[in-house]
Amino acid sequence: MKSVKNNHMAQEKIVNFLKTYGFIFPSSEIYGGLANAWDYGPLGILLKKNIKDLWWRTFIIKDSQAVGIDSSIIVNPNIWKASGHIGSFSDPLIECKNCHNRFRADKLIEENLSDVQITEQTDFKILEGIIAKNQIKCPVCGKMSWTPIRHFNLMFKVNQGIVDDNTQINYLRPETAQGIFVNFANVQRTMRLKLPFAIGQIGKSFRNEITPGNFIFRTREFEQMELEYFVYPKQADEIFTNQLDKIKKFLYETLELNKSNIRLREHDKKELSHYAKKTIDIEYSFPHGWKELWGIANRTDYDLKSHIEHSKANLWYLDPSTSEKVIPYVIEPSVGVERLLYAIIVDKYVVEELENNETREVLHLPYKLAPYKIAILPLVNKLNAHARNVFDVLIDNGIEAIYDTSGSIGKRYRRQDAIGTPFCVTYDFETDNDQRVTIRYRDSMKQERVAIKDLKSFLDSHA
Repeated sequence: MKSVKNNHMAQEKIVNFLKTYGFIFPSSEIYGGLANAWDYGPLGILLKKNIKDLWWRTFIIKDSQAVGIDSSIIVNPNIWKASGHIGSFSDPLIECKNCHNRFRADKLIEENLSDVQITEQTDFKILEGIIAKNQIKCPVCGKMSWTPIRHFNLMFKVNQGIVDDNTQINYLRPETAQGIFVNFANVQRTMRLKLPFAIGQIGKSFRNEITPGNFIFRTREFEQMELEYFVYPKQADEIFTNQLDKIKKFLYETLELNKSNIRLREHDKKELSHYAKKTIDIEYSFPHGWKELWGIANRTDYDLKSHIEHSKANLWYLDPSTSEKVIPYVIEPSVGVERLLYAIIVDKYVVEELENNETREVLHLPYKLAPYKIAILPLVNKLNAHARNVFDVLIDNGIEAIYDTSGSIGKRYRRQDAIGTPFCVTYDFETDNDQRVTIRYRDSMKQERVAIKDLKSFLDSHA
């Protein structure tokens, strides 16, 4: 058996695979769709749930100094003034005068000039100069006729209340972090937390991207898993290193991603966000190139200071040993659920060439990530009732199982391989006599007989 690794396969193949097997569908498809919007199908939501559960267990449950929160998506708009989102949360927008399509100027340059180094902080005049010098044309109409670059705020505006006017403007949150910062004192006081401690959150965020794309890598609606670690300023470097090591362990050991597909890139001073002292991107080799998967930043005390200034609230920490008021520094590891899911699929999906010149699609998901851990497959329909009993027992014992009777046993094996199910159980004619079933391993296709009563312990040993 020869395995063909498809790390840099065409993005279209990945999209078709995920749609075919019920992971992800184009949103609003029967109405012609909506640009770069996606719905998660039965297998997609199970995979997302497993990703989020593993993150929560690793970064919240297993850390005695971490707690969780679920903050509101629509908040007092003054929060976005204090955080700088209303004033500076924008992309460089450039418009084609001929066809009136709009693009992010920095991404337009990156897509046409791979050797030019720019950052999100590069001055607009420099970007305009690069576009003019290199005669970068509109990718839609092919004309070279651009407007000056201007700021485009990424926040989605919403009208709050019954009056539809500018006095009722609010915003969908562009990140989950601010909901944590404004609740810093509430959480610290009620949970009696001492520095250093962390507050984590999983939730939806919304950004009105000029040019979303590359499948689910960049979308206008996405889910974040963010951790804000509040520390004494002198602890910031140590906590930063500890959290970076924890992220790498999560990626390599928990998710079992290929190390060769991951690299670290530290931001230089010109690239750093205004609030950050240090930022490192954990990048993954996606089909469209090396791009940020996970970021970790030392945000200093910028956020709490800003909210103290604007709200006049006491968001400081009273050091119990010195009775001094401390404004903590914040170490923030942040990752998008969808980007992580995309990386996992790219990393684990292969097409294997078999000895008989056939191929099979296999999603080599770790057991803990697989949407279903085991599939129950009666050999023929007359065995359905007894096979169903095995399925029911597993479900009652908390095992994520699937029951499948549609098609030949070979085709059912292939489908379970493709959706990442680690084990298949075949209930055959001998099972009624010896109370044993045939277990087939997804990765090796090896088979063995196992007693029905030992199925749960068998699965527990592979968890």
